[in-house]
Amino acid sequence: MAAIDLGVMQRLDPWLGDCRLQFFQDADRTIHQGGARAPFKLLRAENGENGRCEIPLLHTAGGLVGGDQLNISLDLEASSRSLITSVAAQKVYGSIGRSHLSPQGSWAQQQVNCQLSSNSDLEWLPQELVVYADALYEQQLTVRLPENASFLGAEIVRLGRTAAGETLQQGRWRSALSIQRVNENSSAPQRWELVDRLELDKASLHDLHGLQHQPVFGSLVWAAPMPLQDEAMRALVNGAREDREGLEGTMRCGVLQQGFIARYAGPSSRDARFWFSRIWRRTRLLRNLKEPKIPRVWPLQEQPLQGSMFRTNLALRPTATH
Repeated sequence: MAAIDLGVMQRLDPWLGDCRLQFFQDADRTIHQGGARAPFKLLRAENGENGRCEIPLLHTAGGLVGGDQLNISLDLEASSRSLITSVAAQKVYGSIGRSHLSPQGSWAQQQVNCQLSSNSDLEWLPQELVVYADALYEQQLTVRLPENASFLGAEIVRLGRTAAGETLQQGRWRSALSIQRVNENSSAPQRWELVDRLELDKASLHDLHGLQHQPVFGSLVWAAPMPLQDEAMRALVNGAREDREGLEGTMRCGVLQQGFIARYAGPSSRDARFWFSRIWRRTRLLRNLKEPKIPRVWPLQEQPLQGSMFRTNLALRPTATH
C-alpha cells in the first residue's frame, strides 16, 4: 500500500476491502465460514445467547480516506443467528481541498449486502461513525429476507469532531437503506419493508427542520419475523419512549408494516447507543429470546441496559422464538 500524506487524505492506491461470511445452524448453535481481505480482519467469534454467532469486525487501516471502498456480504442460512459489530469507531477523514489532483474531494464508500433465509436472525450493530470536516462518505445497506426472518440494524453518526470544536464544513454523509421481503420460492421481491435514503451536510446540521445544530444522528430499524399484533406493538413503542428517560436528545419512534424504526438527534453518541441498546433488548424479549449482552469490544463504562425495566413479555405468539 502507498503511504498516506496526512495533509492530502487521499490514497494513491485506495483500499478495496472485502468481507464475505456465511452462517449455518449446527445443532443448538450457529457457525460461520468465509473470510476477509485487508483492511478488514475478523476477530474471534463467540457463541452468544441462544446460540448466536457473534463476530467483531476490525478495520485495520485506522480510518477511511477518499477513494476507499469496502464491501461486506452476509449470507444467513435457515434458522441461523448472527450478530456483527465493529471493534472501534470508524473514522472518515476529510478529502475536499486536500489534493491538487482532486480538489473537489472523493468519496469513501461502504456497501453491505445481507441475504437471510427462513427463520434466520441478523443483528447489524457497528459502532459509531465519525465524519471529519470536509469528508465525503457514502454507504449502502441492502437486506433481503423472507417474512419469517428478522433483521435488526442500528447506526450512529457523528458529524465532525465536536470535542475538538470541529464541524462538518463542506463534508457530506449519504446513506441508502433498503429492506425487501422476498418469497423464498421466487427471486422476485415480494414487497418493500423500508426504503430510506438520507444525505446530511452543513445545511442539514444547522437547519431547524434538520438536526438543529445537533452533531449526532442515529437510526435503528427492526424488520420483525412475524406480524406485530396491536398489543405487542403498543408495548414496544411505549417501552421505547420510556427508555428515553435520563437521556439527552430528540428521540422518536414509529412502526413499519412488519417492524419498527427509531431516530435519534442530539449531542451524545453515548445516549444514542444507550437508547438503541434498550430497544434492542425489547426486540429480543418480544420473541422469547434471552436478553442481549453488550459486546465485549464496546468501550462502555456504564451498563446501558440497566436504565429500563420491562413489564410482562408480550410475545406475539407463544411459539415465536425469532
